[in-house]
Amino acid sequence: MLHCSLLVVEAEVNSIWEQILPLPSSHKIMLVSSTFFTYDEPQMSPANEQKNEESSTNTTRGVIWETLRYVLIAALIIIPVRTFIAQPFVVEGLSMYPTFHNRDYLIVNELAKYEGDYHRGDVVILRYPLDTSKYFIKRVIGLPGETVTITDGTVTITSPTITTPLVLSEPYVKNPKADSSARTLSQDQYFVMGDNRAQSSDSRAWGPVPKKLMDGKTLVRLFPLTQIALHPGSLASFGVSPE
Repeated sequence: MLHCSLLVVEAEVNSIWEQILPLPSSHKIMLVSSTFFTYDEPQMSPANEQKNEESSTNTTRGVIWETLRYVLIAALIIIPVRTFIAQPFVVEGLSMYPTFHNRDYLIVNELAKYEGDYHRGDVVILRYPLDTSKYFIKRVIGLPGETVTITDGTVTITSPTITTPLVLSEPYVKNPKADSSARTLSQDQYFVMGDNRAQSSDSRAWGPVPKKLMDGKTLVRLFPLTQIALHPGSLASFGVSPE
């Protein structure tokens, strides 16, 4: 109905203009178009809507793919590092007190277990020989082929190459125990003890540790923040030279 009314108006307007300013039929002015867009006509074609939906889907897929790609890259970096190079370790108990406290957070250098590079005085992480699912933190005292003799708490080392008994200087021991024992190690064994001699379960109780159960050396202490250190518990930190 509205469309018909507008056509009538258009005809009347054109008639008035012909009376005022006659023009050839080829120059008649069309003031109102005979074509209208109804208000309920879609302003976007179905094809455009489909393109926008496809664009949105592609964007979502792109975000998911980028996220997965970064997760994969992170995994490829982190898993080998944690498996073969460095591993976190949380101290439990007081067998190494006061060098290490309960809940100290450490990073362990695991390359040492592949290199077999252990020295007297190193603080190491090892698998408990009587239950290899458990991990202990101890200090290396005796090396392969040596004889470790403990007399009233004083440690002495002898071997085919150490003919004069080597008496260890142990400033890290603050809670000694006056016990006595002796043990000769095979070529793949280490003798380990905790710095807290009076409260440590170690090689004095369950024997030497096979090399294959040595699981790395302490590299960094990250917690507590006030005690962050590189090579925590090392002989150098006590002013002692390796023997």
